[in-house]
Amino acid sequence: MKVLVIGPSDTGSQGGMAAVIRDIRESRELNGEFDIDIFPSYIDGGLVLRILYSVYGYLRFLLCFRKYDLFHIHTAERGSTFRKNMYLRTVKKAGKRAVVQIHGAEYLTFYDGLGSLGKGIVDRFFGRADLVLALSDSWREQLESRFHIGTLRTLNNGIDTSLFKRAAGDGEANRNSFLMLGRLGERKGTYDLIRAAEIAVRENPEISICLAGDGEVEKVRRMVREKGLDKHIKVPGWIDGEKKLMYMKEAGTLVLPSYHEGLPMAVLEGMAAGKAVLSTYAGGIPEVVGKENGILVKPGDVEGLAAGLLRLSRDIDMLKAMSRKNMEKAETYFDVRQIHRQLAEYYRQAAK
Repeated sequence: MKVLVIGPSDTGSQGGMAAVIRDIRESRELNGEFDIDIFPSYIDGGLVLRILYSVYGYLRFLLCFRKYDLFHIHTAERGSTFRKNMYLRTVKKAGKRAVVQIHGAEYLTFYDGLGSLGKGIVDRFFGRADLVLALSDSWREQLESRFHIGTLRTLNNGIDTSLFKRAAGDGEANRNSFLMLGRLGERKGTYDLIRAAEIAVRENPEISICLAGDGEVEKVRRMVREKGLDKHIKVPGWIDGEKKLMYMKEAGTLVLPSYHEGLPMAVLEGMAAGKAVLSTYAGGIPEVVGKENGILVKPGDVEGLAAGLLRLSRDIDMLKAMSRKNMEKAETYFDVRQIHRQLAEYYRQAAK
């Protein structure tokens, strides 16, 4: 079966969706059974570049799509959905089969804020798909309550657990070190974490936090300077590959104080690297993080975040227990090879 995977460039875009597509490109489980090509429909960059590339991508797609049997379309909220709707309409008019996978952390907020015309377009978009994949069970249930379709399935994000085991460090030595990975900004709770750090370092001046990612990097750096937290918080910008593993090895806890999430790759990567997790009750996070392997607070709870920072920096036994539990849990449930075996089954189902 020839499969075309459509989504942001796995080499010219950052973020979780590109990482998922990159894993599909490299998957032995999937490529051993299917003839898979990756089709970049979007790249990061300025507005003009993004628009021109999107138009170019769709025109190029029209020239090649007929030779494929199945299409795996990755989408997020806003413009991503409306662009991918064009691809899906073309595919279905040609009598082809398609799987749509939803990634956008704010997808439900986006959908609920649309008018009747916009909701109609999105409803028809998902109604056309042969299967629709959500990143967590809770998210799938919420999507079902909006779209009332029988084609929704759960496919968790997966990570290469063997790779992130290399980032396991000395929990006791790193108990005061915290790492946040992802796009820096309001949605990810970056500014809440800075405010929480301001409170926590008064009681424990040894606490240090690394805020690594793209997004509002300069604004975050400015806030850190204004609060006089330069000695406690560093903001290196986007990190990836070996550099990310190095930063992870130096941390005892992975922090992600988000307001909206699906099932964030950063949390799964932190778990696989044996880090405790300090996060929020957002999206699918409570499905993977409980009292045994992390601390969760309500989004926006700065005091709760500060208390979590202090507790994780002081309770060595708890930190070590969470580390062991997270490595076990990541390997058992979220190894990318297992996720790809499930995706292969969805491909087979959609192709029938």
